[in-house]
Amino acid sequence: AAPAALQERTLLVAKPDAVQRRLLGDIIQRFERRGFKLVAMKLLQADRRLVEQHYEQLRLKPFYPALVAYMTSGPVVAMVWEGYNVVRCTRAMVGDSSAVGTIRGDLSVHITRNVVHASDSAETAQREIGFWFRRDELVAWDSRDRDNIYGL
Repeated sequence: AAPAALQERTLLVAKPDAVQRRLLGDIIQRFERRGFKLVAMKLLQADRRLVEQHYEQLRLKPFYPALVAYMTSGPVVAMVWEGYNVVRCTRAMVGDSSAVGTIRGDLSVHITRNVVHASDSAETAQREIGFWFRRDELVAWDSRDRDNIYGL
């Protein structure tokens, strides 16, 4: 089994704009090139209950109703990525819409259409993964290139 540090997981959700604009391949490729391991992925039409549960901490923000409407407006792709420091690295890779070289900087066109959601901590990731995936939907598999990626 991989050392615990290599088994950190994060949730990444490609939002409706990413699906509509056919950006999934580009997004996934960035994670694969980085050496992270995909352990779960599904295309779904998120219902209001799931989105409200996921964004519960934002419910008092003025943009919350628009966010819920947007996230339920079309299909999304939820993914779980695994690897060393994957939460922090994913946040850096996602960036903000003004950071060239990041997912949002390269692909988003407006702050309200920012292509992806990424968990902000390992604890949040664990909770959010539970909203989007059942335990039996997470696939445990050995990455044959782990030695090449991490030198272990």
